Amino acid sequence: MKTLYFDNNATTRVAPEVLEAMLPYLKDFYGNPSSMHAFGGQVAVRVREAREQVAALLGAQPDEIVFTSCGTESDNAAIRSALLQAPEKRHIVTSRVEHPAVKALCADLALRGYRVTELPVDSEGRLDLDQYRKSLTPDTAIVSLMWANNETGVVFPVVEAAQIARERGVLFHTDAVQAVGKIPIDLSKTAIDMLSLSGHKLHAPKGIGALYLRRGTKFSPFLIGGHQEKGRRGGTENTPGIVALGKACELAAENLEIENTLVRRLRDRLENRILSLVPNTRVNGDRFNRLPNTTNISFEFVEGEAILLMMNEYGICASSGSACTSGSLQPSHVLRSMGVPYTMAHGSIRFSLSIYNTEEEVDFVLEKVPPIIETLRGLSPFWKENAKVCQKTG
Repeated sequence: MKTLYFDNNATTRVAPEVLEAMLPYLKDFYGNPSSMHAFGGQVAVRVREAREQVAALLGAQPDEIVFTSCGTESDNAAIRSALLQAPEKRHIVTSRVEHPAVKALCADLALRGYRVTELPVDSEGRLDLDQYRKSLTPDTAIVSLMWANNETGVVFPVVEAAQIARERGVLFHTDAVQAVGKIPIDLSKTAIDMLSLSGHKLHAPKGIGALYLRRGTKFSPFLIGGHQEKGRRGGTENTPGIVALGKACELAAENLEIENTLVRRLRDRLENRILSLVPNTRVNGDRFNRLPNTTNISFEFVEGEAILLMMNEYGICASSGSACTSGSLQPSHVLRSMGVPYTMAHGSIRFSLSIYNTEEEVDFVLEKVPPIIETLRGLSPFWKENAKVCQKTG
C-alpha cells in the first residue's frame, strides 16, 4: 500500500539531494572538523559552507549561525541565555499557543520563581499587538513568540513584535521551526535577536538544528564544553547533519516559490473540497495569514483519533489536533486557546503538505475522507441527535 504523507509539520522526508550530500560524511570524510590535520580540515571547510547556506536562507551572516541538535535545544538555549544575561529580570512574555519546547520550558521556569505572561489569541489564532505592548515591563528579560503555529499554520507578526521589544530594550526570540523554508525570511531587515530552526521540518534528517544569534547579542551557552561553535555550543560537530541542513536550506530557498504557489494550491483544493463535501466542518485559524502548506479542519461530532485510524487503513498520514492520541481526553492547548467548540475541537485533523505531494494524492484523500466521516458519524449518538435537531429546525 502506498503511503500518502500529509503530516509534514510533524516531520519531513529527507530530500534525495540532502541524503546524497551527507552520505560521504558518514562514510569517507569522517574526520573531526576541529582537528589540525588536512583530513579533518576538509571537513571543517564543508561545515563552513553549510553555515553559509543556512545563513543565506535566513538573510543572516554565517557567524550568526550556531548549530544545535534540534529546535527544542535552540529554544532552550535562547531563553535560558537571556535569563542568565539579565539575572535581575524575572519576567518572560510568550503566548498560550507555543510549541511545548517553549511552553513547557516557561512552565518549568515559573516553578523556579519567574513570572510568565502567556498572551491569549483570538478565535482565529491571532495575537493582539496592543495587548502585547502592554505586557512588556522593565522586568521583562525576553519575549519568545513562534513565527508560525505548528497546528494551524497561523503566522504571528513577529517582525513588528520584535521591533516593539527592541524599543523597550527587551531581547526577542522566535521559534521559527515551522516557518523556515515555507515563507520568505530576511533577518537582516528585522529586530529579531534569536531564532530557532530544525532540520527535519525542511527535508533534512532529525537530530540537527540551528540557532540564529544576532551579532552583538550577549549569549551564555546552554552546552558548555569545547571551543566548537566559537564557544557558543560545546560538543563535536554533527558533520553529516550539518552538511544535510546546509543543503536542505539551499533547496528550501530554491523551492520557496513552489511552496507558495503549487503547495498552496494543493492545500486550498484539499481544504475547499472537504468543506464542500462534508457538512458541519470548519477550518481552525486565520485562513489568510498562515503557512501555505497547512490546514487544520474540524469535523463535528467525531473523534480525531478515529479519523486518523481509518485514514491509516488507506495509507493516509495526518495528525489530530486533539491530544487524545497521547492518552488525554482534552483537545490541544492551541484549539482550547482559540475557543474552538468542544464538539469541533475533538474532531480536528491537521493536513500539512510539502513539495512532494501531488494532485493525485489530494484527490485520493478527497475520495476517502467524506465516507470515513459519514461512517463515523453513523456510529456517533451525538451526531444522530444533532441530525434530528437539524431536521426539526430545518
